[in-house]
Amino acid sequence: MKITAISPGVRYILVATFFFALMNIGVKFLDRIPAYEIVFFRAFITLIVVYLLIRRAGLQISGNNKPLLLLRGLTGTGALMMYFYTLQNMPLASAVTIQYLSPIFTIIIAGFMLRESTRRIQWLLFLLSFSGVLLVKGFDTRVSPTDLVIGISAAVCSGFAYNFIRKLKNTDHPLVVVFYFPVVTVPIVGCYLLFNWVSPSPQEWIILLLIGLATTVAQIYMTKAYQLERAANISNYNYLGVVYALIFGFSIFGETLSLLAVCGILLIIAGVAGSSRFTIAKKETDEIRN
Repeated sequence: MKITAISPGVRYILVATFFFALMNIGVKFLDRIPAYEIVFFRAFITLIVVYLLIRRAGLQISGNNKPLLLLRGLTGTGALMMYFYTLQNMPLASAVTIQYLSPIFTIIIAGFMLRESTRRIQWLLFLLSFSGVLLVKGFDTRVSPTDLVIGISAAVCSGFAYNFIRKLKNTDHPLVVVFYFPVVTVPIVGCYLLFNWVSPSPQEWIILLLIGLATTVAQIYMTKAYQLERAANISNYNYLGVVYALIFGFSIFGETLSLLAVCGILLIIAGVAGSSRFTIAKKETDEIRN
């Protein structure tokens, strides 16, 4: 039997999750810089880099499906701003755990927006990975209802943003799709930043630059992944971000790993591995049928 290799879409999402994890390391080093300022600079650097790449590729910068491109930018910006709000106003573990509902919302939204079906086994694998996140991150029952609603809204907006990316696959190049995210983010956050500026040190400027570059790579590869693969086939890989965070925290920041965290990592890896195997098996079946 012919063995199907990992698809380009899966490879792209693996690269994206790794560079998002690198971005998170940079954010951890910038505890003096407000979250909104980090959001602005990561978006601003992405705006410049992607603009240059678009010009170099000879693409039309305005795009073809402007309404959907703007909706992708708005939902992505809304998700980011609400997520950073939760990071500043609720326990870190709770904020991160709620945000990891986004892969589940992504496939729910894909069901009615893109008519993409999800098998029962895929739902079980998603729940397995999310159970691992709960073991690693935990959840604080003291979170207020308002903060909980904002956190869930951030995850829902992320789900819509990923589906808008998928919907744009037949009309716009991934670079153009990525470009519209900072086009919306920079002016919105920039207006607030004008009156709440904190001057970075030379070292912090370098870290901000690296965060922007890592985000740019992550956004480009994430967009390519969602344009190539069904949401249910790749959303589960986002949970690898938790594994990366624990590995980097242990190796770089000297953070300890509890037994629960190790069990959580194993559950996440099992869910992702199962999802990968299911996707490969389905492609093999489809090739045999064709």
